[in-house]
Amino acid sequence: MRHTRYDCNFGCPVEACLEVIGGKWKGVILFHLLGGTKRFNELLRLIPGVTQRMLTRQLRELEDDGIVARKVYAEVPPKVEYSLTEFGRTLEDLLRHLQRWGSDSLETIIRIRGQGK
Repeated sequence: MRHTRYDCNFGCPVEACLEVIGGKWKGVILFHLLGGTKRFNELLRLIPGVTQRMLTRQLRELEDDGIVARKVYAEVPPKVEYSLTEFGRTLEDLLRHLQRWGSDSLETIIRIRGQGK
């Protein structure tokens, strides 16, 4: 459930951030949009495993939060493009840090998760 108010103590800014960009696909979508405007099917190809329905849902939530802009061209078939808004671009440093951490930690994550199986 999405919050309408953040009136808790210290952790609220983190909670607000994770509510906007959290989940399995949003960070990946945003990372791909750092490279520029993408069409829906292009994002679908870039993100193996995401369903069309889930991609649509995540893009709509990011659009509702003012992070992603959706532009529809009046042509047949319809052409729809997604890009980061100015507000969405403020996430670039955070996304780049997540990419570095993931790259630096990938072997450790795989090793640790492999031990649990």
